[in-house]
Amino acid sequence: MDFTFTEEQQAAVEAARAVFSGVAPDRVPSPALTPGAIADDFDRTLWHKLAEADLLSLPIAPEHGGAGLDPIALCLVLRESAKVLARVPLLEAGAAALTLQRYAADELCAEVLPRIGAGDLVVTVAAHGRTGHEPADLAVEAHQEGAEWVLDGVQTAVPWARTTDRVLLPAHTPEGHTVLALVPRTHPGVTLDDQVSTSGEPLAEVRLDSVRISAREVVTDPAAWDSLRHVLTTGTCALALGLGERVLAMTSDYTSKREQFGFPVATFQAVACQAADRFIDLRAMEATLWQAAWRITTEATGPLPIAGDVAVAKIWASEGVRRVVQTAQHLHGGFGADTDYPLHRYHAWAKQLELSLGPAAAHEESLGELLAAHPLG
Repeated sequence: MDFTFTEEQQAAVEAARAVFSGVAPDRVPSPALTPGAIADDFDRTLWHKLAEADLLSLPIAPEHGGAGLDPIALCLVLRESAKVLARVPLLEAGAAALTLQRYAADELCAEVLPRIGAGDLVVTVAAHGRTGHEPADLAVEAHQEGAEWVLDGVQTAVPWARTTDRVLLPAHTPEGHTVLALVPRTHPGVTLDDQVSTSGEPLAEVRLDSVRISAREVVTDPAAWDSLRHVLTTGTCALALGLGERVLAMTSDYTSKREQFGFPVATFQAVACQAADRFIDLRAMEATLWQAAWRITTEATGPLPIAGDVAVAKIWASEGVRRVVQTAQHLHGGFGADTDYPLHRYHAWAKQLELSLGPAAAHEESLGELLAAHPLG
């Protein structure tokens, strides 16, 4: 396996590190001390900096003002964003841009992609369905009436829905096909109910009651929803990896300075073994993430469909990020629960990422079904 990144991808990482270097994880109130959401909006100042650094336009084609990079580059930037708990809809906007660019009509792409890249149009994605425990594409019904589509249904836990401009959401037709609709937040028939994530960020339940949108705002390609779902999932795995790497670095720094019986606790065998196990988790998370991102980017054939590589990445990310933060809390002792220290914030974010990815057992079952349907020769 060759995990060497291209010069363009490495340049994106350097640009991201420069922008995120000025971001402090504790720049908003602690989720442990704040009832409700920790802030009403995402970090607009950081969003504009990302736009100025051309990081919002990374996955957008040059003809629409972007760099034309791939999902791997997006995952690299997302990994850096998670290290500082960047409060921006970078994953949702990037995944939406990649999907629209590939599957939407030229007219819609020309209208929205340049504005997404410039940071003027903020798009989020609804991908959790009605309850979070069912296929998202079954939560909204869509049928066509002349030059319009009519949408009815509910999508839950939509990130930043109250402050973004549009929501890209899946819906199913009477014929059983899945379409993607780009719905303005303030469109007639759209109502939002406040929700709050485990990490304290604002979410919303989006209700659509006979919402009518033009046909050009609906993506009907049958492959679009799976593509969007795969990018969202690998992006979430990238966030988990970046967060885990930062937490392990914090743990290493703390245990090398914290002394017990006259020695740094990092020199104790039990501490070193636990930290080593978490390092192995992170390397497995990294290898499976890039395998999935590479399959999505290249559409290379393999013994299993792309969904198999995505499932493996989800298994490791969901389990791995939980183990990393739990070990960090254990090795920090009571200091890990101190709300003046940022570790508890990373723990809350990790739990939200784990919930977003879903339980590893469910992904193992999906992987088993794929193996049964595609026996390895």
